[in-house]
Order: sequence, then C-alpha cells, then structure tokens
Amino acid sequence: MLPAPQILRLSQGHLNLLATCPRKFQHSYLEQLNTPPDPKHEKYQILGSRFHLLMQQREMGLAIDNLLKADSQLQNWMTDFSKIAPEIFTPDIDDLTFRESEHYRTLQIGDYLITVIYDLLIADQNKAQILDWKTYPQPPKRENLAQNWQTRLYMYVLGETSQYLLENISMTYWFVQSKEQAKNIKFSYDQEQHQKTSQDLNQLLNNLTQWIKDYQHQIPLPQITASQKICEPCQYAVRCQRQNITEVQEDINQQFPNLENIAEVSL
Repeated sequence: MLPAPQILRLSQGHLNLLATCPRKFQHSYLEQLNTPPDPKHEKYQILGSRFHLLMQQREMGLAIDNLLKADSQLQNWMTDFSKIAPEIFTPDIDDLTFRESEHYRTLQIGDYLITVIYDLLIADQNKAQILDWKTYPQPPKRENLAQNWQTRLYMYVLGETSQYLLENISMTYWFVQSKEQAKNIKFSYDQEQHQKTSQDLNQLLNNLTQWIKDYQHQIPLPQITASQKICEPCQYAVRCQRQNITEVQEDINQQFPNLENIAEVSL
C-alpha cells in the first residue's frame, strides 16, 4: 500500500498505461508486480537502448566507431539515418543554438512530478525542436501517434517550462528501422492543443488521485470493459479474471501451482 501523501513521479509511459487500463497501472506501478520479460521483446528493447546510447555518445562528441564495428545492424541504421537526415549529424549551429541529448525536464502538478526525457532537443532564440528515435520497423498511424501521451506530454511540458511560443514548438519522430529507409513523422503545436492536453492531463490526474484514495481503502483501480477485447494477451489477465477458460486450464496444467508466472507483454 502507498503511504499518503507523497509525490508520484509519472512519465508518458505511465500516462499511456493509466489511460489504457487503470487496473494494469495498479498492478504494474503501484504494486510493482513484474513478470519475466518476453525474450523477443527484450531483444528488441536492448537493441533500441544501444541505438539511443550511440546517438547520445555521438552527440557528446565521443567515439562510436568501435561500437558500430561490433554490431552490423546498428552500423546500417546509423549509415542510413545519416544519409536521410544529415542535418542531425552535421548540424549548422552557432553559439545561440542549444543542443542536448537525453534532455530531462520535470513539471510538478499537485502531488505528481511529470517527467520527460527528450532524445534530442534543439533550440535557438525562436524555436525548439524535440526529436525522438524509434527502432521498431513499422511506424504507427499518424493519428494514433498524435494521441499518444508521449507526443502530447513532451510538447506540453516544453510549453509549460519555457518561454517559447507554442506555435514554435515541434516534435519529430524518426523511425530508423523502416523497411526502405528512415522515415519521420513531425507534429507542430498550438494553443488549442495545449489547452486540450492540459484539460485531459488534469482530468487523468484527478481521477488517479481519487483512485489512489480508494486503493488505500482496499478498493482496486477500475478495470476496462471486457468488450474492448484487449485483456487476454495481458500478463495480468488471470489476476483480473479476464482470461478464457481454455487458457486458464492450460496455465494450470503448465504452471501449477504458480498461476501468476506469466510472460510479460510489452506495455
């Protein structure tokens, strides 16, 4: 159980999880019920982390040649990416341009500390650009990415913690493992988006505040409706009594007596 009150640190991943399924947020974040990661997902996660590290080291001026030679896949990604986006690798900057990889910002809202980490922030006197690297092969639909809390929160926090006009803030996702060549999806920003994000964020946090109060009195966070049909692949499906009878019986046969030792699915 959580002591009250305390400051909770929330990232875009937490907000996406909370918006998708509050009960899954409870199990993953409040109760820390971690299950073993899926080996395939873990492999891609490690590869993505290595690419982010390479981009960070390159931005800091550190040598990366030996690291690239040790991994041909990363080397191919970097080569293709540098060809399609040379402005990122050989920037034309002056003393008035700010560039920082893994740029960290926070925004406190009530009892919540909202945190963001930009893969790369490029800013001058007039405009600020947030860049984010993605290493999965298939970019999501633009409309889905626009509604993702990463897109919304990253630009919102920069708008709240800087003096930039909202119209001069942008965010670009680079998908470096696309089948043909690296692709990007860019989002601009404005006052209307900022107000909508503020309303939605505060509503979500207000809901969370009440849910945590209830949770401290043994009332679990809400479940999504079963009709949404996203529960069965979830690692908490059995705990939430949302797994069908056949799957439950298979789990009993394979894993008895530990029914909760289920492979983790990506959040």
